[in-house]
Amino acid sequence: MWTWFHRLGSPPHFYGIAGRWARWLGALSALLFAWGLYQGLVLAPPDYQQGESYRIIFIHVPAAWMSMMVYVVMAVSAAIGLVWRMKVAEVMARAAAPLGAWFTFLALVTGSLWGKPMWGTWWVWDARLTSELILLFLYLGFIALNAAIEEPRQAARASAILALVGVVNIPIIHFSVEWWNTLHQGPTVTRFDAPAIELSMLVPLLVMAFAFMTYFAAVWLLRARCELLERERRSRWVEQVIAEEGG
Repeated sequence: MWTWFHRLGSPPHFYGIAGRWARWLGALSALLFAWGLYQGLVLAPPDYQQGESYRIIFIHVPAAWMSMMVYVVMAVSAAIGLVWRMKVAEVMARAAAPLGAWFTFLALVTGSLWGKPMWGTWWVWDARLTSELILLFLYLGFIALNAAIEEPRQAARASAILALVGVVNIPIIHFSVEWWNTLHQGPTVTRFDAPAIELSMLVPLLVMAFAFMTYFAAVWLLRARCELLERERRSRWVEQVIAEEGG
């Protein structure tokens, strides 16, 4: 296993693997999006209380899940880069940050669109919404810190510390509806006894969640390849890649 881990930390080896996996994950993501959206927007029945407006959950909920998952992935990658000084891990953390920020922004926007007809307001400063907004600021801070420091290793170390400190916000987001009395509804899919959602709605929701995951994985790998080329642009293997792909 350590041999595989060591080889994955090699920039040329990672570049080749990432390119192959990104193509397959991108194709799988397109199929899952088509299937999930058709099930959720066409086949799933209207909600008995919310009517047709509930269908925004097929975008909002996966985006909210991804906003937290990507941050954990980013923080783990940053920690690996901080401890073992792996260039690939530093690149992976940097490549994940803009995607996580967009997922968080999408979750906040769709949540507001859903909240207006359901709660009668676009925004309230309750625990779930406020902690999700803080998550967006953490992403933006990570991106800004990387951009502000020119030396790549120093930028990676500084942003890794910020990412690791910000991890404390993830359990706050997840458990906020249980710890405090908030306007946001409690957990439905992740309940330990049984999901409080009809199966015909649950299936497309989970399909959309996997679609978001595979989309993230594909774009993450592509972004990491571009970041790696930029960082290693003076290396011989990059010159060889450019010569092969250009020829």
